[in-house]
Amino acid sequence: MATLSNLHGIIETLPFIPNLQNIQKRPTKSCKFQCHAKNLDDFDSNVQCVLPSNTTRRSLLGIASITLLAQFDAKTSLAEEGNGLWLDGPLPGLPPLQNKAIGNKETGTRSFLKAGLYMANIGVTGSAYRLKKYAFDLMALGDLIGQDAWNYFRKYLKIKATFMYYDFDKLISAASVTDKQPLTDLANRLFDNFEQLLDAVKMKDLPLTESRYHDTTVILQEVMDRMA
Repeated sequence: MATLSNLHGIIETLPFIPNLQNIQKRPTKSCKFQCHAKNLDDFDSNVQCVLPSNTTRRSLLGIASITLLAQFDAKTSLAEEGNGLWLDGPLPGLPPLQNKAIGNKETGTRSFLKAGLYMANIGVTGSAYRLKKYAFDLMALGDLIGQDAWNYFRKYLKIKATFMYYDFDKLISAASVTDKQPLTDLANRLFDNFEQLLDAVKMKDLPLTESRYHDTTVILQEVMDRMA
């Protein structure tokens, strides 16, 4: 609204009064704010609001806060009417999986999958781009090996791996018959290495972690080339 900007201009023009302990403070008077608006819908730049000449800076700040609350209440009511910008319930969470072929052959799932994440639906093209980006991010994760950052390494890898798992699932589901099996094989080799790498990180075995991370980066490079 233009009302808040007008109040801001008035506040900026008020003189600064230093707070000195040796000066006796005068009792402040209440500010009577007269406005001819009948309701919140009429409270806009077209309404003439009168401020007394002896209005203090503190009074103007109080008026400005009331204006902010009025704006917030109006925007909240618009959101509650269903404008698509407000969620009343919990986040949707991760999408359902469609391809069991990329799960661990023994357990049927993957040990690195992390719950409680929100994954926006960005389409097949967006998933391919995110796979390439996350593969690039994980190729820089090797700088943390041996830096006493095992917990951070493990949590970061699990988050990225979870997103890549669901992105591969989306790509495989939308792929043609000729591309479906190569993508599945690539995903399984990557996720098998992720699980082996996490096992080494849990043991805090530095030589084993370095070896398995090196094997993983080779496959990450394949993912980047495939999604280019």
